[in-house]
Amino acid sequence: MRTNERSRQGDRRDVATGLLLAGLIVAAWMTIHVTAIFLIDWTVPGRIFTAPFVIAVQCWLSVGLFIVAHDTMHGSMLPQYPAINRAIGRFCVFIYAGFSYERLHENHHAHHRHAGTADDPDFDTEHSAQFWPWYLKFFQYYFGWREFATLTVAVVLYLVILQERFPTMLIFWALPAILSSVQLFYFGTYRPHRVDDIPFADKHRARSNEFSPLLSLLTCFHFGYHHEHHDAPWVPWWKLPAHRALVTQHEQD
Repeated sequence: MRTNERSRQGDRRDVATGLLLAGLIVAAWMTIHVTAIFLIDWTVPGRIFTAPFVIAVQCWLSVGLFIVAHDTMHGSMLPQYPAINRAIGRFCVFIYAGFSYERLHENHHAHHRHAGTADDPDFDTEHSAQFWPWYLKFFQYYFGWREFATLTVAVVLYLVILQERFPTMLIFWALPAILSSVQLFYFGTYRPHRVDDIPFADKHRARSNEFSPLLSLLTCFHFGYHHEHHDAPWVPWWKLPAHRALVTQHEQD
């Protein structure tokens, strides 16, 4: 088999794997969202004690939604069909928190071009080593009037449908979304790009964590392997551990 034929087959397998994983993340998020908010009676004695576990899983899946959308911003989800690729990203960030995909796409590519500088929309030059001030600026920058209006409409609709069960919407959608934003920011922005005593290795002004692949998956869907991502942004999230291992091997040889 010729090299270009093997490459095309590998590309098709990568696309199929990416779509499958994205589908599983979205389906799991939607299932928990609908079940926890609309179907489960949380007044049943003892059932409320399972709520923290459900919230934790939904928080992790919310991180997954954003990472799926992030891959579409780099065109690695469905490169042969850019319109479908963008549609997947739009859907993920919309159900996540009503975000504008186009704005996120523009800012994320600006982040890659100007990482860790005053021109980086994700970087806080005034609080480059302080978590909470940087996070609050980050949150206020991305959660604007469009997102507020979108979620307000959703809240009204849920209030009409759920009536006296309305608090479940806040507990199992709003709370995981907020917690996941903290998780995403900490592992995907603050840790990789914060300024400390150790200088950055190169122009990417990013560093990677030393987590195992399992811990990396649980913390931020491998987004913590951040230098590798900046160095090869076309690599999908699920291939970052293998890519990191390959890079490390080459550096050691």
